[in-house]
Amino acid sequence: MQVLLTFNINAHLYLRDPERSEIGKSIIKQSIELIYDIGFEQFTFKKLAQKIGSTEATIYRYFSSKHKLLTYILNWYWCYLEFIAKMHLQQVDDPREQLQLVLEIITHNDNNRSRIKDYNLEQLHSIVISESSKSYLVKEVDAINREMVFGPLKSFCQFMATIIATIDPEYKYPKSLASTLLETAHDQQYFSEHLPNLTDNKAGQAHKQYVLAYIQQLAFSVLNPNNYGKRARLH
Repeated sequence: MQVLLTFNINAHLYLRDPERSEIGKSIIKQSIELIYDIGFEQFTFKKLAQKIGSTEATIYRYFSSKHKLLTYILNWYWCYLEFIAKMHLQQVDDPREQLQLVLEIITHNDNNRSRIKDYNLEQLHSIVISESSKSYLVKEVDAINREMVFGPLKSFCQFMATIIATIDPEYKYPKSLASTLLETAHDQQYFSEHLPNLTDNKAGQAHKQYVLAYIQQLAFSVLNPNNYGKRARLH
């Protein structure tokens, strides 16, 4: 199934809603492709304008900075993850199975994802792995946070934390574990691909499967060590 998803992204991130025009949608789509190809450091509005056959002035009518454009793209991705997770979890009652499914989704090991029209999810995933921390590891993070632009990331972590708390109501750190699992999934994927000696992926296991196996062990050994292994699916 191929669908086009539209989410309500925080208006502080843009000057003009890119979802309301074809040029705006093109800015988002081509930004994803360009950041994926050359990285965020080398990404500029001038290069983006050349790619979409427009002008820098046009892009600046939608976004005041490339940082806000990156955060917009990331927010779309977090909204997507929460949407797709909630959709598939409707069919699952066991909270351990729910967490397992979420771990598969955040590592892109699930087989149930819809094909999203226009936006390349694999490229988005790669951008999240390599660039997402650049959205909040900035000096102005507190001022940016006051504008609530990190809402989708917080919402998705809260969604995961609720499942964790359901599995083990006595566990004291559900939000911390949720954000740790999410960030660890990104870091370990990056390390496995580029700095493998920082991981234990010695057997040449596929990166995504290795990362899933690791965060499964991390999550379930903390929450329910006696049942870990019985719950984790084999890939």
